[in-house]
Amino acid sequence: MALASLLILLTAAGYAVLCAVKPFAPCRKCSGIGVRTRRRTVTLCRRCHGTRARLRIGRRLLNNSRSIHAAGTRPQTTDRKATPWQ
Repeated sequence: MALASLLILLTAAGYAVLCAVKPFAPCRKCSGIGVRTRRRTVTLCRRCHGTRARLRIGRRLLNNSRSIHAAGTRPQTTDRKATPWQ
């Protein structure tokens, strides 16, 4: 049981390091080519828009968690004018 937990923890840590070092992966829809061929026509891939890369799921989760944290910890600004006797 402990060995399985350790293996899962190491796999998750390895994926987190991979997402930090290499946040983009080849597009799965076009196999990293950027274009798709359909019945004699060549069009840009709709998923990656021709960039040939996509953002990894782990990196997308990290970016979303960072933006949620930043939105929740910003200092509150007030529109009231400060007076000396307050």
